[in-house]
Amino acid sequence: MKDKLRKWREDNCRNSEQIVDVGEELISEHASKLGDDIWIIYEQVMIAALDCSRDDLALTCLQELRKQFPDSHRVKRLAGMRLEALERYDEASKHYDAILQDDPTNTAARKRKISILKAQGKNSEAIRELNEYLEQFVGDQEAWHELSELYINEHDYGKAAFCLEELMMTNPHNHLYCEQYAEVKYTQGGLENLELSRKYFAQALRLNNRNMRALFGLYMSASHIAASPKVSAKVKKDNMKYAAWAATQINRAYKVITTLTFYHTESKAVGKK
Repeated sequence: MKDKLRKWREDNCRNSEQIVDVGEELISEHASKLGDDIWIIYEQVMIAALDCSRDDLALTCLQELRKQFPDSHRVKRLAGMRLEALERYDEASKHYDAILQDDPTNTAARKRKISILKAQGKNSEAIRELNEYLEQFVGDQEAWHELSELYINEHDYGKAAFCLEELMMTNPHNHLYCEQYAEVKYTQGGLENLELSRKYFAQALRLNNRNMRALFGLYMSASHIAASPKVSAKVKKDNMKYAAWAATQINRAYKVITTLTFYHTESKAVGKK
């Protein structure tokens, strides 16, 4: 069980229900045998418990961590996260303010304060705070991605595209960033944006040929370009070809899924006989 939890930590898995099931049993029955590993396990299980609305378990983990690390900023942040889960946002914010008073460079506490603004529906304030944060920590990819999503929620697609461009510059091989940038450009509309959209959907597919959203996006963007009265005959022909290729790949993928589903259903039926 300990190895399973470690593997999930290393893989950054957010499978909270499984972590709670395994972690609660491990803590209750084997805590004394885990040595120093128990502290990271308490933290892991506490965060998962908050996801699952298991405040009883989260509080148990937090109390043990507080006993061991009474002055830890990390534990204070966990206490703030519990208050967030209980929607006690003002109290949570005070926890983070106390951390930042001791350590103004504590990025985790600043991000939690921004999360509170999001949870309260204060998107404009969250955007302002994130922009100020990124002036100091320009290399924080998670913050750039968060900012892009906030701009998308506010329908400010130009600024969302800028954030995603920053992400692609620092991580050009991330197919999801290419796909999301393409989706933003597709949403903006207009021939120039559609051509950029098609280009980045294609790039996402080069990086990961199993990205079905990118495949559908390539089909949709190429189809729209081909249907535009503003394009030349050659551009129309090329984009009809791209759309046809994408449609073929989509149909092929669905046939594979249908076949696998059929065999899975058949094997289950045979197993019951």
